[in-house]
Amino acid sequence: MGELNSSELTVFFLGLAVLLGSARLLGEAARRIGQPVVIGEMIAGLLLGPTGLGVVAPVFQKWLFPEHGPAAISLDAVVALAVALLLLTAGMEVDLSSVWRQGSSALLVALSGLFGPLLIGGLLAWFAPDFWGMPPRGSPVPFAIFFGAALAVSALPVIAKVLLDLDLFQTDFGMLVLVSSTLNNLLAWLVFSVLLGGRSEGHSLGYTIGLTVLFVTGTMTIGRWAADRSMPWVQAHLSWPSGVLGFLMVVGLLSAAITQWIGIQAIFGAFLAGIALGDSSHLREHTRQIVHRFVEGILAPIFVAAIGLEVNFASNFRVWLVLRVLALGIFVKVLSCGLAARFGGQTKEQAWATGFAMSARGELGIVMGLLAWHAHVIRERLFVALVTLAIVTSAMTGPILKRLLQSKKSLSITELLESKLCVIDLDAADSAEAIHKLAAVAADRATLDAEWTARSVLERESLMPTGIGQGVAIPHARLINVKAPLVVVGVSRRGVDFNAPDDEPARLIFLVLTPRDDHGAQLQILRSISRIVHDPQVREQAIGARTPTELLAAFRVGEALKKENTEAKS
Repeated sequence: MGELNSSELTVFFLGLAVLLGSARLLGEAARRIGQPVVIGEMIAGLLLGPTGLGVVAPVFQKWLFPEHGPAAISLDAVVALAVALLLLTAGMEVDLSSVWRQGSSALLVALSGLFGPLLIGGLLAWFAPDFWGMPPRGSPVPFAIFFGAALAVSALPVIAKVLLDLDLFQTDFGMLVLVSSTLNNLLAWLVFSVLLGGRSEGHSLGYTIGLTVLFVTGTMTIGRWAADRSMPWVQAHLSWPSGVLGFLMVVGLLSAAITQWIGIQAIFGAFLAGIALGDSSHLREHTRQIVHRFVEGILAPIFVAAIGLEVNFASNFRVWLVLRVLALGIFVKVLSCGLAARFGGQTKEQAWATGFAMSARGELGIVMGLLAWHAHVIRERLFVALVTLAIVTSAMTGPILKRLLQSKKSLSITELLESKLCVIDLDAADSAEAIHKLAAVAADRATLDAEWTARSVLERESLMPTGIGQGVAIPHARLINVKAPLVVVGVSRRGVDFNAPDDEPARLIFLVLTPRDDHGAQLQILRSISRIVHDPQVREQAIGARTPTELLAAFRVGEALKKENTEAKS
């Protein structure tokens, strides 16, 4: 077996350290100024690649990041592993039960977000392939299909992060966007993987599609069942969390190897494995977060920064091509998804917010462009344009959503809460019992059926756990017979398991009920709760409250201090 000699190992480790360190440093700098981390990581790669260091010190750049030889192959292997595990974690964020229960609205948005860009982008690329950057001896049909798929993909990790930052992750709007992007991505990656896999392996289209359908069907049925049955055994017999993490990685890598062997991209196998594993009811949210943090903190920065080593962005940056791709990519995605969301019952603001959220491409858009470039489906200049599209759409999503969804008159829990809606010493063995007890208080206050109210909230809870971490949970629902927003809060001394990301039991439990046709009230209330309980002193005082009056006082003081800090900063 071949091995790296001492000097090659030195170059490999040094280059990897510089790449990771620079990506993490600039990624954190981007986070500090309110931008997605991927932007800082991409800049790090540009500075270290032929665009930056290659101009200032070309000999040193070639030594540190060689294009050929064992060190280059080793770095490529690390990047390939990073891409596979990035898609594994993206798949684990998919909740299949949410997909089936979300209804026709999510399906409509997902299909529109796929077929709109696929048809419009594909037709434009087919009629004018040279205009959009097809290689000189390329084939128009594969190029057109790829171009449409590249415009159709959505960055599930970026979208989830934006929703978390804006306190929208647990809302009905957030659920619609996440489920829509999940379906959209699954179909877009299927199209892309079949296209690229069939080309690279020389298989007939029918052969590739047949094996792909067989593998997808098996993974989503027997694979899901096996993963769910295996998870309790893994947790019972292997050390936690290392044993569970090892199991997840092994399954993901095996699935990636199988899809590569049958002729489609390995990353699609990792993505499907993530979906099957993430669908297990035995997989704790805390475990998902550990995997996500490992990939986000170590492997994803290496992959994104390594993109900058691949190509000279300065020499391949064509202004008019970049502008065309930006305009088309944003237009077709926002329009397709926005109109579908509006048709599905969303307000005008939420419909456009859905369109802009779905337009974020992030790392997944870069992955697709990189693989297509390596397969000679596109030219370097189009790859640069697609990377620019991924960065721009990722950067603009948060500010646009914040502007579209901000309310002129915001609701706060201090305006809605009263002593009769505060339950001190809430005694519940699990989340279902806690919801039933809080629903009984809400039903008594608003003349509702307690059992029906509890079932409605529990149905929403089954779509996505509402534990937000730090000892707080916000179960909620929009109900047809609720006339005005209603909030009930319970304080649990021993804590109730709401499957929070940090695995901490909830001691402050807010039950939020809003009218079915009031799309904005839920967003405002959930955001108000998240901002107030973010202060650890407020949480401590609220959990330690002995009377409803003390509980209300903790929230009102916390809200006042938050308002003062906001005004002082502005």
